[in-house]
Amino acid sequence: MGLYNDNPTLDGLTKTIEESKQGEVLELGLTQKSSHTKHFYIESYGCQMNFSDSEIVASILATEGYGSTRNMEEADLILINTCSIREKAELTVRKRLRVFDKIKRKKKGTLIGILGCMAERLKEKLLEEEKLVDLVVGPDAYRDLPNLINSADDGHKGVNVFLSREETYADISPLRLGSNGVTAFISIMRGCDNMCSFCVVPFTRGRERSRNAFTIVSEAKDLFDRGFREVTLLGQNVDSFKWENPETKQIVNFAQLMEMVAKINPLLRVRFSTSHPKDITIDVLHTMKKYDNICNYIHLPVQSGNSRILKLMNRTYDREWYMQKIDEIYSIIPECAISSDMITGFCTETEEEHQDTLSMMEYAKYSMSYMFYYSEREGTLAHRKYEDDIQLEVKKKRLSEIIELQNRISREVNLMDVGGTFKVLIEGTSKRSDQDFRGRTSQNKMVIFPVQEGLKAGDYVFVTITEANSATLKGHIVN
Repeated sequence: MGLYNDNPTLDGLTKTIEESKQGEVLELGLTQKSSHTKHFYIESYGCQMNFSDSEIVASILATEGYGSTRNMEEADLILINTCSIREKAELTVRKRLRVFDKIKRKKKGTLIGILGCMAERLKEKLLEEEKLVDLVVGPDAYRDLPNLINSADDGHKGVNVFLSREETYADISPLRLGSNGVTAFISIMRGCDNMCSFCVVPFTRGRERSRNAFTIVSEAKDLFDRGFREVTLLGQNVDSFKWENPETKQIVNFAQLMEMVAKINPLLRVRFSTSHPKDITIDVLHTMKKYDNICNYIHLPVQSGNSRILKLMNRTYDREWYMQKIDEIYSIIPECAISSDMITGFCTETEEEHQDTLSMMEYAKYSMSYMFYYSEREGTLAHRKYEDDIQLEVKKKRLSEIIELQNRISREVNLMDVGGTFKVLIEGTSKRSDQDFRGRTSQNKMVIFPVQEGLKAGDYVFVTITEANSATLKGHIVN
């Protein structure tokens, strides 16, 4: 599943950890009211990195005496962690601010803050446009939240959108709000140096910098010791992770980092997101093959299947090169599942070029994809250089064709698993019935199967698949 530079935001509101993994919005909070005298309520929109950042914010606020709540009406501080990748995402945030404003009018003294990419992109403009906003905090300024809150309590607007070249929050242990206790995200780097012409991330999250590798391993070990059984290493482009040990001057790259985490315990599953096709190395693939607990799943966004459009997007690879990378992955890890992102209707895209994207999907056999039509973002290279000249009706038509094809491919790929037996990590009970467990295979496919006495979330089981559709596998536990 992609991050900002490779995964335009999905729209909508949900309250589940599971759906947050699909890049949607998440309400974070504890299920029980805490004993704290002050409470905060937070919603996260966009990618997994925003979800991870919200857990960092929660940890910072906890040191200031704030407890979390799912009830915004009892909150003293209401925060919304925002996404700027698509215009519709920003419109959704503005609508939510109107809802928060009603709460603020009922409960005097409540503060409202905007965090994240939208805060970074619009800065003080948000304070002028949205009079109800008290705090505007960029993704590198969360440590300053206590000071900004104090300033807002005194009647002054709090703004900090400073972009850092060093901040990684490596020393902050995220507060795992709303967690299922089995899976967790670990942010390994921040920012992005890729200047994809459609993307705002380099402008909202700053330059790329990698976190201390030892703190990542320590966080993963702590999670395992607390009962978590799966971690996802997060970054805008994890394959460009590069950390230099200041004492030994030894360089740790992503393949080496992944191995360090995998060695913590064979019962700890390791996933990662997102990979830029140009940076994923053969060492990463061989490391995945070497360790059974590194999941056989790669999110490898293509964005377009046409070389000319890829060049306009500044993706730094062409159609043939990407296809060779797909071949390389399947050659080294035949059982690997690959997913992708697609943007249709990019500037000047022709019908023939759209067909190239469809044929790329057929070639790669993506297990799933995040699919969107192009949404022009102010300040990006595409906004400055190219005309957004594809009519909305054409964009929507092409998008519907991409979605229809992906659903068919996903169903075909999943049907191939029927009759097979897979190791599944139980994440909890099914949303539809507490008589069924839900869990994921190494290939990141959701499996539903009957509850069996003596098993619980965090256990591994082997499941034989009996049914499949485009989104889900069904089966039963076998000894």
